[in-house]
Amino acid sequence: MPYKSRNFTTFSLVMAILGGLVLLFILAPLLGMFLRSSPNQIVNTIKEPEVSSSLAVSLFTAFVATFIGAIGAIPLAYLLARKQFRGKLVVLGLIDLPVVIPHTAAGIAILGVISRNSLIGSAAARAGFDLIGTPISISCAMAFVSLPFLINAARSGFEAVPIRLEKAASNLGASSVRTFFTVSLPLAWRSILSGLVMMFARGMSEFGAVIIVAYHPMTAPVLIFERFNNYGLNYANPLAAILILVSLVFFILLRLLAKPAKNA
Repeated sequence: MPYKSRNFTTFSLVMAILGGLVLLFILAPLLGMFLRSSPNQIVNTIKEPEVSSSLAVSLFTAFVATFIGAIGAIPLAYLLARKQFRGKLVVLGLIDLPVVIPHTAAGIAILGVISRNSLIGSAAARAGFDLIGTPISISCAMAFVSLPFLINAARSGFEAVPIRLEKAASNLGASSVRTFFTVSLPLAWRSILSGLVMMFARGMSEFGAVIIVAYHPMTAPVLIFERFNNYGLNYANPLAAILILVSLVFFILLRLLAKPAKNA
């Protein structure tokens, strides 16, 4: 037993060192960013109208993308969790595709759908407005790259709901709709809410796809790029720190939502 204990201790120490190096790799650039920006710089940057406007655009368009995306994403996640059908693996692959393709390519793909030469874009133009360079195009780009996070989280939540509970509700006379809203959805809400937060945060931080479809109105990531490109690191750093702080708030919220209840 002592020999096994020493082996375990050594193994744990090696794992802790390797894990610590990874954490240092993540933490060091973030700490460096905040050390380069004084609290006064961050406060003054927040007060700039251009900055507050870009943050408002990011938050608003990310919320719209998440809200509208959830209308279709949650039912799709439920079907994927409960139904087996031919081509399901293809559907799962398509859902994960936006995560792995370059986001500039994602922006170009979105642009091809909503440009004036497309069916949707030309219909919008006939109605008197252009989709390119508007909050609508930004929300489309955000939704495209962030929907997989919501769908996969919701699917995992529905898969964790025991099927016997749904069958019991059905045997008691509940319709499929009532079973979904009174049994499946309430039991999977924690995973769904975590997926919503992840989708919102991922959309808010998107740059590559957004800058293709709408340079203006500027989101916070696009403004960071512009300031770095035009004025250098010192001018872009405070805004980057602000965006990281905003993202941190949502990821803390995500962890709190994902934390199981003590009496569970």
